[in-house]
Amino acid sequence: MRTFEDLVAEAAAVDVSGWDFGWLDGRATEEHPPWGYLRLLSQRLPRATAALDVDTGGGEVLSEVPSFPARMCVTEGWAPNAERAKALLGPRGVEVVRTPPDSGLPFPDGSFDLVVSRHPVRPDWPEIARVLAPGGHYFAQHVGPGSALELTEYFLGERSGPDGRDPHTEAAQAEAAGLRVEDLRVARCRMEFFDIGAVVYILRKCVWWVPDFSVDRYTDALRRMDAQIRADGSFVAHSTRHLFDLRRA
Repeated sequence: MRTFEDLVAEAAAVDVSGWDFGWLDGRATEEHPPWGYLRLLSQRLPRATAALDVDTGGGEVLSEVPSFPARMCVTEGWAPNAERAKALLGPRGVEVVRTPPDSGLPFPDGSFDLVVSRHPVRPDWPEIARVLAPGGHYFAQHVGPGSALELTEYFLGERSGPDGRDPHTEAAQAEAAGLRVEDLRVARCRMEFFDIGAVVYILRKCVWWVPDFSVDRYTDALRRMDAQIRADGSFVAHSTRHLFDLRRA
């Protein structure tokens, strides 16, 4: 394995914008949930008349869907990602709308018969229900509670307190907004990081895991983790995911 300094310097310099994790190929792995979100999404979207993808990131996931409905829209709050989504999805006729945080969804009531999302930042249930037509569905894969907790606690110490990403809490919030739960599935998936550069990269990209992360601030902890990875072969964490199929009455 390359030196600690080499791996960290490389990971600290690489571009982490967008939601393409290809840089981690061969350096980290994450088990996928058993339901196959992309496969299910690819089956549902062509059957819709009008669909909206909330928090699309750079459009990377949606771009893998072979066929879209007649009207396909996406929203994204972060400007660099919105520009990536326009470049990736615009040529396929997708309407890309940048939405500032807490601004709601800029569409009339009942605009879509399908709203989807993979890993939304914070679902606005009343807004999702509002833009869905009666009988329309919200189909999404969410990040669950305590995702990558082992990484967070390694750097920040033991975490405690409620986690707003609990699937049953979200289901209750969705029902309060007028959505009915038709399906809810949960999964815990193994993650492995095979070199310290992969850890630096993911913490720069998923900034909410260690909000004050920087290489300088956490050099000592990174050196300890590097030694652990060299001894054990990897650092193991777990992601949690849940799949929603919700229907507006």
